[in-house]
Amino acid sequence: MGLLDKLSGWLGLKKKEVNVLCLGLDNSGKTTIINQLKPSNQSLFGPLSDDWKHVSQVKTQTQDIVPTIGFNIEKFKSSSLSFTVFDMSGQSRYRNLWEHYYKESHAIIFVIDSGDKLRMVVAKEELDTLLNHQDIRSRRLPVLFFANKSDLREAMSLVKVSQLLCLENIKDKPWHICASNAVKGEGLLEGVDWLQEQIAQSY
Repeated sequence: MGLLDKLSGWLGLKKKEVNVLCLGLDNSGKTTIINQLKPSNQSLFGPLSDDWKHVSQVKTQTQDIVPTIGFNIEKFKSSSLSFTVFDMSGQSRYRNLWEHYYKESHAIIFVIDSGDKLRMVVAKEELDTLLNHQDIRSRRLPVLFFANKSDLREAMSLVKVSQLLCLENIKDKPWHICASNAVKGEGLLEGVDWLQEQIAQSY
């Protein structure tokens, strides 16, 4: 049984449901990460359970993933654990559509392309907008950052990514950043383990 299965089972016993938002700029690796997190024969978390079989909308082969075009929301759920995934973009005309998911969220996964220094400013703007939103600002939601594509030669260090995003300024929410290589699944277990601890503490 994988970490997500354990967390989902624990929440079921508590009769709680947790909604996790997975956000980030386009092409940051969100879909690949979610594919790795979903229980499947090829994932980190063992065989695909019946709960998951009918809800997957994301391609299972990470090598074949194409950038999301327009506004696309991915949702998947296993008993008490629900994930909602979408792209953020500074000029997006769909912002008002995704913002209504904020109120129902209990945790956030924010994915950064650590090899894309040019767009780090945009990522920071989106992060600031997210954290200052009225439905997020006053709540102590755990925020997990994946500095993805850490295997690339041009990838920035965790310290550099943290500095560019000014993560040290986040004082009112628990947060954690870890380097990840979503295609290989590296770094994801560390992040999910931390998120599980934070959610458990909340309940």
